[in-house]
Amino acid sequence: MAATIPNPALRDGDDRMSAVLAKNWWALALRGLFAILFGIVALVAPGAVLVTLALFFAAYLLVDGALAIVAAIRAAQRHERWGLLLAEGVIDILVGIAAFVFPVGAVLAFVLMTAAWALLTGILLIVAAFKLNRQHGRAWMALSGIISVLFGIALVVAPLIGAVVLTWWFAGYAIAHGALFLVLAFKLRSRKDTAGPSEPVPRAA
Repeated sequence: MAATIPNPALRDGDDRMSAVLAKNWWALALRGLFAILFGIVALVAPGAVLVTLALFFAAYLLVDGALAIVAAIRAAQRHERWGLLLAEGVIDILVGIAAFVFPVGAVLAFVLMTAAWALLTGILLIVAAFKLNRQHGRAWMALSGIISVLFGIALVVAPLIGAVVLTWWFAGYAIAHGALFLVLAFKLRSRKDTAGPSEPVPRAA
């Protein structure tokens, strides 16, 4: 009678996630490449990058506020609660307008949002690393998550640092993050042909 013997290479971690990541290594490589390109642009033109990000944040608030107001109107037509939706939409629009008029204030808000994003992303990467097999680059994913968490903590501790210095931090983080993702991607590429479920092996007599 045949028995399934676990593959030693897939003994630890989540085998299914490891196989999926290995077969889609190119997606991680693209993420790493775009992160590095963004970091280079941020180093060359730090002021322009930071102002652009602040304006994107303002545009997001305007669109989000408009959608919230539309949702409030539709809720009122259906005789549902609409007050909070309307208040949220009006506040978003007012803050968005203020961000366009005073982009420096938007920069601070963007810094805090970036810090929250970096912390959350880093934690998720560290958790995901423990589900990835060691042979598939667990250490690289964990290191990328640790860098993301440290970057988020640095932003929380010093949110009012100079805009140029902040952009340099962002550039350094993006380049380091992208480089680690490229290393991880090519590590996964080398394992893509071996990633998969274990094959049944006959039991010795």
